Amino acid sequence: MMDTKYIFVTGGVVSSLGKGIISASIGKLLQARGYKITIQKFDPYINIDPGTLNPYEHGECYVTEDGFETDLDLGHYERFTGIHTTRDNSITTGRIYKTVIDRERRGDYLGKTIQVVPHITDEIKRRMLRVSEELRVKSEECASAQSSGADSSLDSSLFTLHSSLKYDFVITEVGGTIGDIESAPFMEAIRQLRWQLGRDAVCVHLTYVPYLKAVDELKTKPTQHSVKELQSMGIQPDILVLRTERHLDDHLREKVASFCNVDLECVVQSEDMPSIYEVPVNMQRQGLDAAILRKIGIPVGETPAMKPWHDFLDKQRKAVREVHIGLVGKYDLQDAYKSIRESLNLAGIYNDVKVKIHFVNSEEVTRENVAGTLSGMAGIVICPGFGQRGIEGKIIAAEYGRTYNIPTFGICLGMQMMVIEFARNVLGYKEANSSEMSAETQHPVIDLMEEQKTVTNMGGTMRLGAYDCELVKGSRTDEAYGGQTLVRERHRHRYEFNNRYKEEYEQAGMKCVGINPDANLVEIVEMPDKRWYIGTQFHPEYSSTVLHPHPLFMSFVKACI
Repeated sequence: MMDTKYIFVTGGVVSSLGKGIISASIGKLLQARGYKITIQKFDPYINIDPGTLNPYEHGECYVTEDGFETDLDLGHYERFTGIHTTRDNSITTGRIYKTVIDRERRGDYLGKTIQVVPHITDEIKRRMLRVSEELRVKSEECASAQSSGADSSLDSSLFTLHSSLKYDFVITEVGGTIGDIESAPFMEAIRQLRWQLGRDAVCVHLTYVPYLKAVDELKTKPTQHSVKELQSMGIQPDILVLRTERHLDDHLREKVASFCNVDLECVVQSEDMPSIYEVPVNMQRQGLDAAILRKIGIPVGETPAMKPWHDFLDKQRKAVREVHIGLVGKYDLQDAYKSIRESLNLAGIYNDVKVKIHFVNSEEVTRENVAGTLSGMAGIVICPGFGQRGIEGKIIAAEYGRTYNIPTFGICLGMQMMVIEFARNVLGYKEANSSEMSAETQHPVIDLMEEQKTVTNMGGTMRLGAYDCELVKGSRTDEAYGGQTLVRERHRHRYEFNNRYKEEYEQAGMKCVGINPDANLVEIVEMPDKRWYIGTQFHPEYSSTVLHPHPLFMSFVKACI
């Protein structure tokens, strides 16, 4: 069993170059060679997690199966590789400092002065090395037992625990840009690890090569400055990935290699591709995975065929017919609904169509303009979210989809808006609402979960992570899932369907076809007399991957076709 190898992915020049896609691509290529991998994201901001961040600032908040709110790049990691990330895959400066400060308050440091180096950097290194807290405590117990000369059984349990947590490769993406003040402790931790790990660690640095139209020339100087900045921190990049909008010739790559002290075969270009899913095969064509293995000292071997991935790309290229779907939400930002967009695109490809997504700002939807706004849409997605803003537009869109029998998919808050709309316009409760939006409503068809009524902190206190859901046999949802009786999906919400109204809904035609077996909470509603009208309290988009698109999105897009 080989020692774990570590790959650090950093970025320079500007942000948003696609470090997450490159990290996910590296993971996919190593996976294809048979290695067990994991990918983690270190973010320099002081928030504990992205759960309280505005989507306009940070994009989508992604939720792991174990109920942790994380950066949207973890969605790329999971979609590309199919791995299940956890809270250990998303680390912020806030979490690092909180861990160290909590230990200091408990007296764990025995009165020492707590400093960025070594205490903060040591905690960063521990998490970069994937040394779990359980393993750390067990190791300390084992060392203590050995030093006292006691015959301890801890050795075998330590080995078992270490083996279960072991990966062949740990890929660590560091957010932000080289030179940021916030990133300095992370860079120092990487510098120390590179020295300690030797050939077991590789640094991949992603930079930008801009094209100046006025002189018709690509410029390498920003890359040179970025590498120089990295070198000033004591880190020499092993591999450079040059982000570019134009093809780079060998002469330019040679120039970069020469000025940055990097082997020519380790200068790889990342051109704009028709799809982000083309990036892994583009990286493989240029030998990125082979270069990493050579740097680490592992025999390269044959290049994997990656047939399932190439089959998917072939389907993507052949999908010409367009299906137009309206995405009704309040965040006019592509990254705010990233997983939903990708899930729709993936489901379209596997249904042999190209999904064209049209964002519809729910704040601007009225009864007067809804028909014109959603005209030509083959399907409607009512998006998740929080708060009062834009909900009336979502309710109107849900009514339009129900009334005109247009395939409609409500997710989380979107499902709740479908429930409220039905109460108002079918059950006759004109003032029906969610107690989140109106605490005084006479008909809280969506109400606060009992265990949430005493919660005051906002961060990480919702119903988060994967929960079981029992499906009603013979329902459209059951059919979409292929006859499974029990599924497990991820949640992120505080408010629930009010079971006090359940019987009325079912008698009037909205069926509760998915129930959590432990808490008896309604997870899925559908209208069987419609072409496709389903709402889920959970987020199915978090479970959709390139090679395994989510069955509900598959069924929805098929209905739209």
